[in-house]
Amino acid sequence: MTTTPVRQEYEVQLEPLHSVPLERRLPLAQRLWQLGWLRKAVILVLLAVVWEGIARYQDNDLLLPSFLQTAVALWDGLASGELPAKVGVSLIILLKGYLLGIVLAFGLTSLAVSTQFGRDLLSTLTSMFNPLPAIALLPLALLWFGLGDNSLIFVLVHSVLWALALNTYAGFLGVSETLRMAGRNYGLRGLRLVLHVLVPAALPSILSGLKIGWAFAWRTLIAAELVFGASSGKGGLGWYIFQNRNELYTDKVFAGLAVVIIIGLLVESLVFDNLERLTVRRWGMQR
Repeated sequence: MTTTPVRQEYEVQLEPLHSVPLERRLPLAQRLWQLGWLRKAVILVLLAVVWEGIARYQDNDLLLPSFLQTAVALWDGLASGELPAKVGVSLIILLKGYLLGIVLAFGLTSLAVSTQFGRDLLSTLTSMFNPLPAIALLPLALLWFGLGDNSLIFVLVHSVLWALALNTYAGFLGVSETLRMAGRNYGLRGLRLVLHVLVPAALPSILSGLKIGWAFAWRTLIAAELVFGASSGKGGLGWYIFQNRNELYTDKVFAGLAVVIIIGLLVESLVFDNLERLTVRRWGMQR
């Protein structure tokens, strides 16, 4: 019986990575393109160039001011303090309606996962009110609550509540039965089960609902201010846009719209992206 000879083991010393010149690792352009903020900045610059070209070709400031004219109007509004004051008025109302909508949505979904009546209630209410545009309730809000912030808060709650409730409930339904049983074995019932088991497990769906609710609330507020006008003698960003449209200051109208977009981008990148990075991405629940 013959035996197969054993090959002698050996090691290959690899060159340390830090000794490799930087230019041999990745090209500079490729390294820069890996930065997400830089890619988004390039897209914004391209859009600004296209906007400037179309405006110059059309040559009608009343219909479409150029990007540079809008930038000047935006800077003037910021320097004078008019735009920050309008933004402050809108954001205060928005936060009130958004937070109230979150509380109501959480209570409704907690009831839905706890009782059959709650599930029927959530299903019925979402079927009735989710397809209803929030701005369509503004005449009733003005009739019920009068001229003031409460009317705007009412329509904001409607815009946030149903989208967030549906996403949260869908996330709760997706929690595995194993996690539910583990929570019950620890004596968790009712609201404690929701807080300690269902909410962490369903956090990706909840964050998605929060983002959708924020987008709905922000655009509903601007639309409501366009229709509603000034609240308690103070107009928000939507009123700023509407007022300048009546006075044919189209560059200021575009400046107001640019502020709406900038605030949306800031909230998306600074709040929701960081929240996802610190929670669901860090926990391996989302790529």
